[in-house]
Amino acid sequence: MTYSESEERQALRAAVAELGAKYGPDYYVRKAKAGEKTDELWQEAGRLGYLGVNVPEEYGGGGGGIGDLAAVCEELAAAGCPLLLMVVSPAICATIIARSGTDEQRKHWLPRFADGSVKMAFAITEPDAGSNAHRITTTARRDGDGWMLNGQKTFISGVDEADAVLFVARSHDQKGNLRPSLFILPTDAPGFTWTPIDMEIVSPERQFICHLDDVRLPYDALVGDEDGGLLQLFAGLNPERIMASAMGAGIGRLALDKAIGYAKDRQVFKTPIGAHQGIAHPLATGKIELELARLMQQKAAALYDAGDDMGAGEAANMAKYATAEAAIHIVDTAIQTHGGNGLTSEYGVGMLAGVVRLMRIAPVSREMILNFVAQHSLGLPKSY
Repeated sequence: MTYSESEERQALRAAVAELGAKYGPDYYVRKAKAGEKTDELWQEAGRLGYLGVNVPEEYGGGGGGIGDLAAVCEELAAAGCPLLLMVVSPAICATIIARSGTDEQRKHWLPRFADGSVKMAFAITEPDAGSNAHRITTTARRDGDGWMLNGQKTFISGVDEADAVLFVARSHDQKGNLRPSLFILPTDAPGFTWTPIDMEIVSPERQFICHLDDVRLPYDALVGDEDGGLLQLFAGLNPERIMASAMGAGIGRLALDKAIGYAKDRQVFKTPIGAHQGIAHPLATGKIELELARLMQQKAAALYDAGDDMGAGEAANMAKYATAEAAIHIVDTAIQTHGGNGLTSEYGVGMLAGVVRLMRIAPVSREMILNFVAQHSLGLPKSY
């Protein structure tokens, strides 16, 4: 066991941090408020190989693990450019296709994930299902030599800039039982439409309600085996939580750095406000909480990359919980440190509040994480 990252990981972080600084929070906020996408940053990150660090080398990727991709995500977020689609496209979708996709799917999609030339959204949440995936009503039925999909999804990120969506639908297995299956659906497929959801969050990536009305797909749109839906699905959910934790850590670092800089410079009663314990102690507490959360996130990534899915599941949930709580505390402390300036556009702190608050809800709520820990880690009776 080691508590220091490899020289390669540290070099990766430094290189990504340099790229992030080239764009920075002003670029990110300007794009978000103008309703534009961060295409320049995404394309450059892909061209430099950062978006494909976890894709196998045989498909043009870096051959690393989810820990490497999480480092990329964290450093971009710490530079003021939290890319939500990094949590979805190269983490969930590329991981599932690399693990469970057919040879043809791997050859077609993985090189494009590796160089950032493709974006893929992920659709599981439904209006009446929420955290209960067993209530998913989107269906896929065999239709001749293909599939017919019908249903609706909600809070799906980045559909308007994605080339395809990895859909979770229910289909009948060979015994006639309904179970989840995964399908790659091109965004230009006939019968597939989407409606934007107005959000109170400053982000270039938008949220959508997706509608599938008799969407016909070829048989090979199915990812993996007809009877392996759940295992294939869970292969992408642990990376999702790890990446969400990494993004939260990056945003927490960004807010903390802003608060520290302000506390060192701002002077009201002869000394910088950072000399007062009422300011210094909450910032110190935030630093401790953040570093503890980052350790759990790195543990989760290490377990996942080692093939320990069970251990990674527990650690990934804990990491996502801990990072969300730490980031929320730090952003709130940063706003308080700045006083009235914390809510001005000039200092760029207040706009972080909505982003980190979302982390308590998505991609899995803090309550469901507590349910998971109570049941699986503590052995308590299931409550739902």
